Amino acid sequence: MKLKRYLDQEPGWPQSGRHILAGFDADTITVYQAYRPAIGLYATSHQRFGGEFSFTRMSWIKTNFLWMMYRSGWGQKEGQEVTLAVTIPRTLFDEILAKAVPSTFNDDRYSTQEEWKAALTESEVRLQWDPDHNPSGTPHQRRAVQLGLRGEMLRRYAVIEVVKIEDISEFVARERSNTHEPFDRLVTPEERIYLPSRDDASRCAGLEPLRNL
Repeated sequence: MKLKRYLDQEPGWPQSGRHILAGFDADTITVYQAYRPAIGLYATSHQRFGGEFSFTRMSWIKTNFLWMMYRSGWGQKEGQEVTLAVTIPRTLFDEILAKAVPSTFNDDRYSTQEEWKAALTESEVRLQWDPDHNPSGTPHQRRAVQLGLRGEMLRRYAVIEVVKIEDISEFVARERSNTHEPFDRLVTPEERIYLPSRDDASRCAGLEPLRNL
């Protein structure tokens, strides 16, 4: 996991719109999840999900570290004490995006509520854009993405195609004390704007063009 000072990264991030911020290389991308210790420790020791992890419920992944920190209270919310950095192939992530159905009705993609509800029922991937937040929890105009997985797509992510699972809870606890302005001591995973290699992935995710930055 590459790290960088928050204040060195933030000026290069978009201030508004739907853009995927993520840590990635030519072949893989990192997403984040937070679980209770029994699930998190099993995943790191076996390098796959199992044990008390449920394959019958939807599991949500996030590409943006600070969005994960906002949702988990920097690892302090009950049941979210263990923060996992999960590395998966970019090909799988792009396929996830291409199969995503928004969690709320979008008349740009669906002509009727009934058509959207049918797609939502059949899809194994749910897409949601929420306000991103700065390290202290203040909301941005920029949106952060999270993706809900179930069925075979969840199994592919959690067991079959997972590349690496890292427990970063100690790092989270260390940086938790640096989340007050002016954030001059805060270090976070290096993140850049992620562009899928598939046009249908960008289209289904509703990504905004870079010219809007």
